[in-house]
Amino acid sequence: MDEKTLHKISYGLYIISSKDKEKINGQIANVLFQITSVPPQIAISINKENLTYNYIKNSKVFVASILSEETPMNFIGTFGFKSGRDINKFEDIRYRTGITSAPIILDYTVGYIEAEVIKEIDSGTHSIFLALVKDTKILSDEKPITYEYYHECKGGVSPKTAPTYSSKIDKINEKEEEKMDKYVCDICGYVYDPEKGDPDNGIKPGTTFENISDEWVCPLCGASKVDFSKQE
Repeated sequence: MDEKTLHKISYGLYIISSKDKEKINGQIANVLFQITSVPPQIAISINKENLTYNYIKNSKVFVASILSEETPMNFIGTFGFKSGRDINKFEDIRYRTGITSAPIILDYTVGYIEAEVIKEIDSGTHSIFLALVKDTKILSDEKPITYEYYHECKGGVSPKTAPTYSSKIDKINEKEEEKMDKYVCDICGYVYDPEKGDPDNGIKPGTTFENISDEWVCPLCGASKVDFSKQE
């Protein structure tokens, strides 16, 4: 089976946020799709190990904030590669609560969908939450980011809890990228590509890894430069 075929399926990139009483949390997700139009229903896939899963299961509500192509990698990293059990992901983040009382991300958000869970489907490592749309709003006319754009243009990787994660694909990609002199974060797997640089953090395309300041950190997980290894 050629697992790369699955990468041809179109995905977006969202922050799925929810609440548990007075506590709030959110995570990056790429599996969201509309089920019906009347009434409007959507479904999301969330890993059971994630804190957001517990919040959705308990509160039965969530918000899907649709991210734009301008979303910085460190912003994606906060919600995608760090745990709400360890940090407050919403510190210094602009957000507000909607009719479900779940947090709506306002930074880098094209629009949002508020939803109320009507059914949970057990899918092994993940659960699929089928939900009724309660409210929606467009916040900007920026272009929504796709999962392909995140990977191809921003050098993003999939966390191990993502439904699209594949260690086999990662190994194939590493072999294809050997000749590119790229560097991999030992903590989260982010690949620094000299051809793309890290414009979000002031590193211009064409900058070699050696020429990056020692103060630079991984845009996804915040690891230091010494935590990167050259792909052999």
